[in-house]
Amino acid sequence: MKLFPYGHATHPQWQMAAGLVLAQLRAYQALPGYAKSPTLALLYITDHYAAHAQDILDHLSAELPDITDWSGTVGVGIASNNVEYFDEPALTVMLCELPHDQYRVFSGVSPLPPASSGRFKAHTALVHADAATPDVAELIAEMAERTHSGYVFGGLASSRSGTVQFALSGHGNVKGQGAAGGVFSGGLSGVAFGQGAALMSRITQGCRPVSADHEITACESNVVTELDGKPALDVMLADLAVSLDQPREALAKVRTTLVGLSRPADIPDDGAAHAAGRRAGQFGAEVRVRHLIGLDPSRRGIAIAEVPAVGMKLAFCERNMEAARADLIRVCAEIREELEPEEVTLEVASALSASEAESAPHAARRIAGAVYVSCSGRGGPHFGAPSAEMQIVRRALGDVPLVGFFAGGEIARHHLYGYTGVLTVFTAPA
Repeated sequence: MKLFPYGHATHPQWQMAAGLVLAQLRAYQALPGYAKSPTLALLYITDHYAAHAQDILDHLSAELPDITDWSGTVGVGIASNNVEYFDEPALTVMLCELPHDQYRVFSGVSPLPPASSGRFKAHTALVHADAATPDVAELIAEMAERTHSGYVFGGLASSRSGTVQFALSGHGNVKGQGAAGGVFSGGLSGVAFGQGAALMSRITQGCRPVSADHEITACESNVVTELDGKPALDVMLADLAVSLDQPREALAKVRTTLVGLSRPADIPDDGAAHAAGRRAGQFGAEVRVRHLIGLDPSRRGIAIAEVPAVGMKLAFCERNMEAARADLIRVCAEIREELEPEEVTLEVASALSASEAESAPHAARRIAGAVYVSCSGRGGPHFGAPSAEMQIVRRALGDVPLVGFFAGGEIARHHLYGYTGVLTVFTAPA
């Protein structure tokens, strides 16, 4: 598998940005080591271009006639290798060279068949979803059930205007969508991958626990009334070391507090490893972070942005830049360690250890391309500076082709997360 050509650009006029991206794609395709015959394109645009989504797709697909399949969505920000675009008009494209029988573009009008179907068998899937879709979390879980691995990745489209998704296949139409042009609103879309399209995915959390795990012993709808058999509000105030007798200080602390939820079945069997992860001040992938949306003094309860169940674990947490940086570096290091060979020639070792200025994609890394979906609340200032999050990824993972977007919720496994980053890489054989 060769490296995937990619491009990114910003410009007030989408036509100019598209032209810059196309020039980058063609330049990469002319280089040795890059894919010469890609067929699948991943396209992400910022919400400044949302009204022009159809025009952008039509223009790019006409300029790249050999690309038969398109998938993507809109974000308040988008990402590419070493750069983030927030609050500005921008687009990014990556061209993937994969066997036709190892992927399938899907949408609401051309859904992914069940895993038991005798047709295309999905191993995993990149999913783009509209947050306004009813029961979107349940639909994501159902989508995961349609894959052999039970693992999907991606995110919710985020936009200050209209939300759009791209899903185009074949000679102009996804089968079953009639004359639709490949731009959709609502529901789910994306790309399902067969087992032959090797991918590796990791999730990184952006929050740090500030309490021990508590068991939810009573709840009503989205209000948790008891933790460990005690009034939930009292437990939270004790964990945060605040009192309602001093409401100004208490509310200031509560506003910066979130909750991390997990089911007992999600927690690893290795209790020691789980405890060690918590001692390190980081959540594992089993924890889903949700907003604390209100207090209920009459029932001594706390309202959260999810409907929990008795028996779930809950820990109070806060967003933390140091924890987010450390965890992001960790997942990148895990991917590199698993992919890079243990023994290499001196030439390869020198290339892999080159300074950032001299660094370049290398076959020994076995990464053809990457997709990164991060929370819209993580990018930029949360990591200390503009583009800081993607710069961390580049330094830790290496200079590899990458595209992605900043989402209103992140998808990994069969869950919908918040304040997380989901990094997925296309891998080449050893």
